[in-house]
Amino acid sequence: MAVSAVEQLQVMASKRQYKEAAAQLEAVNQLCSHFEAYRDIPKITELREKFKSIKQILKSHVFSDFSSLGSGKETEENNLLQQLSDACLVVDALEPSVREDLVKNFCSRELTSYQQIFEGAELAKLDKTERRYAWIKRRLRTNEEIWKIFPPSWHVPYLLCIQFCKLTRTQLVEILNNLKEKPDVGTLLLALQRTLEFEEELAEKFGGGSQSRETENDRGELHEGENTSQTISDIRKKYEKKLAAHHGSGNEEQDQHRDLTLPGAGFNFRGIVSSCFEPHLTVYVELEEKTLMENLEKLVQEETWDPEEGSQTNILSSSMQVFLIIRRSLKRCSALTKNQTLFNLFKVFQRILKAYATKLFTRLPKGGTGIVAAATGMDGQIKTSDRDERVICYIVSTAEYCHKTSGELAENVSKIIEPQFVDMIDMSEVQDEFSAVITKALITLVHGIETKFDAEMAAMTRVPWGTLESVGDQSEYVNAINTILTTSIPVLGSLLSPIYFQFFLDKLASSLGPRFYINIFKCKQISETGAQQMLLDTQAVKTILLDIPSLGKQTSGASSYSKFVSREMSKAEALLKVILSSVDSVADTYCALLPEGTHAEFQRILDLKGLKRTDQQSILDDYNKRGARTTQPSIHSVVPAVSSTSIAPVLTSPSAPGIISSGEEVLARAAALGRGFSATGFKKFLALTEAAKDRKDGTLRKFFVG
Repeated sequence: MAVSAVEQLQVMASKRQYKEAAAQLEAVNQLCSHFEAYRDIPKITELREKFKSIKQILKSHVFSDFSSLGSGKETEENNLLQQLSDACLVVDALEPSVREDLVKNFCSRELTSYQQIFEGAELAKLDKTERRYAWIKRRLRTNEEIWKIFPPSWHVPYLLCIQFCKLTRTQLVEILNNLKEKPDVGTLLLALQRTLEFEEELAEKFGGGSQSRETENDRGELHEGENTSQTISDIRKKYEKKLAAHHGSGNEEQDQHRDLTLPGAGFNFRGIVSSCFEPHLTVYVELEEKTLMENLEKLVQEETWDPEEGSQTNILSSSMQVFLIIRRSLKRCSALTKNQTLFNLFKVFQRILKAYATKLFTRLPKGGTGIVAAATGMDGQIKTSDRDERVICYIVSTAEYCHKTSGELAENVSKIIEPQFVDMIDMSEVQDEFSAVITKALITLVHGIETKFDAEMAAMTRVPWGTLESVGDQSEYVNAINTILTTSIPVLGSLLSPIYFQFFLDKLASSLGPRFYINIFKCKQISETGAQQMLLDTQAVKTILLDIPSLGKQTSGASSYSKFVSREMSKAEALLKVILSSVDSVADTYCALLPEGTHAEFQRILDLKGLKRTDQQSILDDYNKRGARTTQPSIHSVVPAVSSTSIAPVLTSPSAPGIISSGEEVLARAAALGRGFSATGFKKFLALTEAAKDRKDGTLRKFFVG
């Protein structure tokens, strides 16, 4: 039976009777398996070798006949397609490797013309990419009937498309690498988008495609004024929420093992071609950055520095527009890639937001500079109008909004970017910039009000305290201080959030209290009546300061603030009580009320009392005998007057966007505390200053009052 079956198979093979040969192959295979235990017997060995030779002949005939497929002969010879269909039965009866070789050979032959066409000078260009996909789709459509000769289990169109994609990727890589200059952004992105669309079509055709198409409403529109071409606009019109990028050549080996798997069983068409664009998308990121920067400049130029009419917040409209254009940019990019290019764009977002922080910073009122300012004593002093004070409050609210929203932006990017980049998505540096803007804005606000007090402090020293004849109502300079505060504080209280208003109060109190104390020493001479009048004025100023939280209609932190004001102003009251004491008891009173006083200050008090230097000596000797701590630093060094230059930081470089000077201690502290936090970072900063109130002359104390 075995010998007869092999001889019959030999005849069928020579006559290319494929259908009969396929059935005979099955019979011979079963007979050969029966003699598997006798394979060492010479006759069985001879029979097996003959069977092996016949199978090789069949394979040769089948491959030869299939070489006619695609040549046009199949339309001339009606029985050719039937013959090839029968040949497929033979291939299935042979080893699986025969089918693999035949399909691979067929795909290679089919793609030979494609390779030749698109390697030519005319079509080997980036702007012809779409024609590549049109070619394979036309090929699939035209030969659909003819290729039905292949059994469906062979998945010939599927495997042909895999080979097509790999060949296309190789050719596109060569085109991109051989470009002599940067590609046109519109051409590059259009080619990428058409590639993504083609990959999606393949994924849907062979399994694993998206189940639904997004609607027009999901596509998003370009912001008016964005400097991009119509081709780039087209790029975003489809699949914006789909198409995860397939990256690098590292997946190619894995794909090789999946070439012959069933459609939808794991092969990922998405990214098989499009990932080759990734290294060349730098020009796209550059265009996005240029567009965003241009929009930022335009938004800041058009900013009215007032919230939009009817707005319930004190946030500047430019900040919301900045995040709007960033979100649109993010949407455009994520539709194309979620890998390195998206990460590069995220770094662009960081630079844009830092630049916006600098724009807010530079809008804050600045102190006087130059020779004239120095000659008039106005160097560094900040003059603020009522309008300026409102703008500063708007900047504080806007910086707080940007601080919060930039963190949310980082979270959104983390959700869509490839996993290997998630840990690098961080907005803490940007948030530090906005924390620094908030701190600087609030200190500028305090300094602006301090500058308004300059004239009143000078008026206080010009009062003839040594010749006053009677004590009357509070002095005119006190009334002027009250007017300044009653004009500004209600507005600031309504515009600042409680946490920032509290910080403003603390800085104001820590400045005015010591400044008033030092200003007493600047007077020429103070009589007993003058000291009584000044004591009345001091109590009036203290009352005015204590009433500030009520003026601002924010009393949440009033208790700690009131405690601090009372302590600071009590020093001025103590000083005046020393001046009021008799010559005989002045040393005792000074030591009791101002135990941290110095020899130099005590001598200045004697000058204020109008004592001549010769009369002062015995009193000074008596003071020294009491063991006064002459080694104590002067109050001028412990609680210095807040000068114009002690607070206002400057930009390290006017031309460096987004870089706010960290030279000033307060900005550095705010930035350090803001890192990694939202509003809590600034709350901790306030907590430190709050704790500093209860310390005497420590590092934090000096920082707080300075």
